[in-house]
Amino acid sequence: MDSKNRMEYQTMWRRLVPLYEAREAQAIVRTLLDEGYGLSMADVLTGGVERLTQGATERLAKQMESLSLGVPLQQVLGYAWFCDRRYAVSPHVLTPRPETEEMCRWIVENMRQTGEQHLLDIGTGSGCIACTLALDLPQAKVTAVDISDKALQVASSNAESLGAKVRFLRKDILEPAIGSDSDLRQQRYDIIVSNPPYITNGERAQMHRNVLEHEPHTALFVPDEDPLLYYRAIARLALDALKPGAWLYFEINPLFCQPLCQMLHDLGYANTTLKADEQGKIRMARAQLFAT
Repeated sequence: MDSKNRMEYQTMWRRLVPLYEAREAQAIVRTLLDEGYGLSMADVLTGGVERLTQGATERLAKQMESLSLGVPLQQVLGYAWFCDRRYAVSPHVLTPRPETEEMCRWIVENMRQTGEQHLLDIGTGSGCIACTLALDLPQAKVTAVDISDKALQVASSNAESLGAKVRFLRKDILEPAIGSDSDLRQQRYDIIVSNPPYITNGERAQMHRNVLEHEPHTALFVPDEDPLLYYRAIARLALDALKPGAWLYFEINPLFCQPLCQMLHDLGYANTTLKADEQGKIRMARAQLFAT
C-alpha cells in the first residue's frame, strides 16, 4: 500500500473536515471517486487517482473545490439515488433524502393492500415521490404540483428519463383558489402526499452550510410563528380533494408532531398515525378523511 496514495486520499477528505465530521468527509470522497470515476478504495490506494486522464483530473479538482465550498455531493455529481433509481438534481430542488424513501415505502405498502388508484403529490420538487409511486404502483394515476417552474422542469425530466407517467401542474398551495381549480380536481384522490416546507427560521443555526447555501429556501423554511402553515393549507385542500375514507400523508418536523395531530383532528380527520424513521425520529404522519 503506497503511503503517497494514502496521503493523497487523506488530503482530499481533510479539505472537507471544516464542513463535515471526518467519517462523513471520507464517505463523500469515496462516493465521488467511486460513482464519478469508477475508483474503489483499492484503486485509490494503488495510484488510481494519479492514473486519471488530464481531463478527469481537472474535473475532479473542480468537484473537490465545489465540495469544499459546501455544494452537496449530489449536486456535484448531478444526481441522487432514491429508491434505487437515479434522479437528476439541481439547486432548484431539494436533494432526495432517506426518510422520504421510507414514506414512499409506507404508501406503497398500504396502496397495494387497498388497491387505491389516484394520487396527488404536493410540492413535488425533483419528482422523486411522484415518480416512485407511479413506477412502484403502475396502475396508479399520479398528479404532481409545485410552485417552481424550474423544479417542475427537473421533475418532468426525471419522469421522462425513468419512464414514469406523472401529470405535472404549476400551483401555489397557499392560494385560496386552488381548492376550486378544475385542473387539479379532475377527480378526487385516494391519497394526497406532501413533503412541504417545515423548518422554522429559528432552526437555521443548527443546519448544515451545504443545505443553507445550496438548496431552495422556499422548499425548506416556514415562519417561526406559523410552523404548520403549509400543512394546514394542504389539509384544508384535501377536505375537498380526497375521496371519503382516503388518506393524507405528510413528511413532518418532529418538533411539531403533536400540534399537527391536533390540527388534523380539528379539521375532521381521523385515525392519525405517526411513524418514526430508521433513526427513531418521528418523521411521517398520515390521517384519514371520512364523509361528514
